[in-house]
Amino acid sequence: MRTMLSPVVAGVDGSESSLRAVDWAADEAVLHGVPLRLVYASLWQRYEGAALARGLSRPDGRVMAENIAGSAAERVRRVAPGLKVTADVPQEDAVSALLREGQDAFALVVGSRGRGEIAGLLLGSVSLAVASRARCPAFVVRGDKAGLEAAHGRIALGVGDADPPDLTAVRFAFAEAELRGCGLDVIRAWRCPSHETSDHPLLAGDPARYHEEQASALLDEVLASSEKDHPDVRVRRVTAEGPAHKVLLERAAVSDLLVVGARRREGHVGTQLGRVAHTALHHAACPVVVVPRDSGAGASPGATP
Repeated sequence: MRTMLSPVVAGVDGSESSLRAVDWAADEAVLHGVPLRLVYASLWQRYEGAALARGLSRPDGRVMAENIAGSAAERVRRVAPGLKVTADVPQEDAVSALLREGQDAFALVVGSRGRGEIAGLLLGSVSLAVASRARCPAFVVRGDKAGLEAAHGRIALGVGDADPPDLTAVRFAFAEAELRGCGLDVIRAWRCPSHETSDHPLLAGDPARYHEEQASALLDEVLASSEKDHPDVRVRRVTAEGPAHKVLLERAAVSDLLVVGARRREGHVGTQLGRVAHTALHHAACPVVVVPRDSGAGASPGATP
């Protein structure tokens, strides 16, 4: 359960991808007025010989891990001197450490690939596991630019088929758009099944128009309360025909952040992402944040869900 001033937690391993994630995390922490916690999960003790571990106060692996975490913290302090930053080097694998930290975090932030990942992978295994299983919003920093300097001035939010509608990601997207002073594109993809025709007993007129109107009505439903709470956010409703994952990738190409929701199943430890979120994490041209349902996202940083 998140507590007062729950931090933004960023995974760091010294790779360029993780340093870009640190920059994003620093922006996010400043934006929301919360501390930043840097975590370099290291199983250094597993790889040091037993005699060496006993004979040295700080084995080589530990020294390297502390240097990487410390350098990342200094990087943040140079650009955000007023931000409270801490760094830790837990003796755990990266996924376990970040998921544990995420239980009490405002958000988790990771890069798209780490030092140990094969260059050809679309998304690193740690990043995918964290985004799939985190109990708080999880950012995966993708694309060529990240942070408040991004150029498009828009956030994209995908609205899916959840019943009842998932408003957690909606609230999160509105809060981000308001704090960043940018517009919000809310996207609902729709498709007209090929077997539907104008003489379908439940459809009158053009079937495509019926499905588009249904998509538009759903957007009205899910946006009603957030638009009242955030009247200054410039909202653009987008209903587009086509597969949802393709529609969102097109919008991500002209956005600074893509927001997608996810439903977590209690007791399930494997990947819990649907096709849309999974595709976005592998292919989006901008950072992606996966917001688990009922994570408390969009509330004030000090709120307890």
